[in-house]
Amino acid sequence: MKKKLSTIFAVAGLLMLSNACTDLKEQVLDETLTAKLSEEETVNGLLAPTYALLPNLFQHTTYFALQEISTDEAILPYRGGTDWGDNGIYIALHGHNTTSTDPNVNNTWNQLVQSISRCITAIEGLKTATSPNAALYTAEARGMRAYYNMVMLDLFGIAFVKDDPGTTSKIIRGDEAVKYIESELLAVEPTVQPKSVVGPGRLNQAAVWSLLARLNLNAAVYRNIYGATFDFKAEDMDKVIQYTDKVINSGQAKLSADYFAIFGNNNHTNEEIIFAVDQRAELNGHNRMAYFSISGDQFPLAEFPAANGTDGPAITSDFYQSWVQAYGAVDPSRDPRFYQQNMSIYTNAADTCVADADYKINRGILRGQQYGALRVNGAFLRCPDGKLKVGKLSYVTRNRADLPVSFSEMIDFTTAGSNYNTGYRVEKYEFSSKSNTGRNRGEADIVIARLADIYLMRAEAKLRKSNDAAGALADVNLVRASRTKTLAPPALTSMTLDLLFRERGFEFYWEMLRRPDMIRFGKYEGQWTEKTNTDVKKRIFPIPQTAIDGASNLPGYLKQNDGY
Repeated sequence: MKKKLSTIFAVAGLLMLSNACTDLKEQVLDETLTAKLSEEETVNGLLAPTYALLPNLFQHTTYFALQEISTDEAILPYRGGTDWGDNGIYIALHGHNTTSTDPNVNNTWNQLVQSISRCITAIEGLKTATSPNAALYTAEARGMRAYYNMVMLDLFGIAFVKDDPGTTSKIIRGDEAVKYIESELLAVEPTVQPKSVVGPGRLNQAAVWSLLARLNLNAAVYRNIYGATFDFKAEDMDKVIQYTDKVINSGQAKLSADYFAIFGNNNHTNEEIIFAVDQRAELNGHNRMAYFSISGDQFPLAEFPAANGTDGPAITSDFYQSWVQAYGAVDPSRDPRFYQQNMSIYTNAADTCVADADYKINRGILRGQQYGALRVNGAFLRCPDGKLKVGKLSYVTRNRADLPVSFSEMIDFTTAGSNYNTGYRVEKYEFSSKSNTGRNRGEADIVIARLADIYLMRAEAKLRKSNDAAGALADVNLVRASRTKTLAPPALTSMTLDLLFRERGFEFYWEMLRRPDMIRFGKYEGQWTEKTNTDVKKRIFPIPQTAIDGASNLPGYLKQNDGY
């Protein structure tokens, strides 16, 4: 089965992509090449498109932007007054002023509706397949359709119901959408394979349980998206506990002792990961999660002197201060999730020569003066022994050699707060060793679900159902204690919903969970750096105007979300 995984994604990498229609009618140009392929190759070719757009969906300017830049975890100003301006879309996104013409919203929508359409095509094509894997692949395609609908419900407040490719999708919302997605996941649960058989890059048994837990945890929000409060029903919380228990008791995942290994270039086999975007370099994965935040004068690879960052988003001072408040007089780097030093020059200024094989930039939240390989005229400087010359970086590539690459806590939309060096940066995912441009050939799988979230979802369900603070505390501390590669975070002594929200920020920062977390915990209408909008209608995004216009021949079919 693992060999077949490579076949499926090899097919996926060759697919031609097209624009999606609102009614989910997509022209498929004989992607299976049925006349030339064996039955097994044919069903592989039917399943491959259901996964093919996941890397696109999880790019920095699609799902990541909507889930993170709209929150207190990420902010992206006009760098230097010009870069990342993009007609103000990131400023609007952060301030909850996004419009229906926003290209990132439009691109995210298109990736989702195309993916749903491809799942429907696969389900239909597999009906007549004679391969022994047809039932399994049908379950995967059906489960992936449920997953994409779940993301659609979370972002846009709607889901699409469609089984016959020749009909128009039915649009559902609220409780009806929750029940539909749940029923689809439950329908495939008995058929999908354990993670040990298919790996985390395909929908597996533990992944289905994880999605069911996540769906039920957020069900109160989805049923009443604009509510002043949310009704976290006991039966929903029981389901969260039921499905998280299944994941934990199945042994299909194990907490990683090394926190940053979860996001490393070799994370394909990391046991903590349950479900992920399989985007190894040979599958044309992207490196955007690693390059997006760091400086354009940080060049992380000795082999590729053109591969650098882009001075994109940083964390807000508000989010950083949550770490400071948690650790008091102790620096937040005490927590192994906050920071990992990979270059000794940061603590020993004399270490200015580094062997190519040992040269790696630091990980986590990067503060202050940054060091790295020094470049002159596009080439790295070398020490007399041939090693890389490393030292203090400045903004040479920006023609600002006078400006050190020294990241400050302060960042906002003012001129001073928008300079290239403002804001603490995030290098959570490891920079791909194969990325010759810095943007391409990502090696690390992008996490969709991992075991730490299973424990913290169970902790939240215990708190919300019966205020079981002791049970919740045990789950949280188990996760904290697991990070033993270095000194694990100290055990917490109490647990409340506010403390759990803070802990989720520490554990999952920049993993595209922050927006739904903030909504669920009642924080999304709060105020933080450059964000004052308290409109509850901004909890979901506008349906793209292009989609509404495209459905204009069906009066009343696609209605814009309230507030847009």
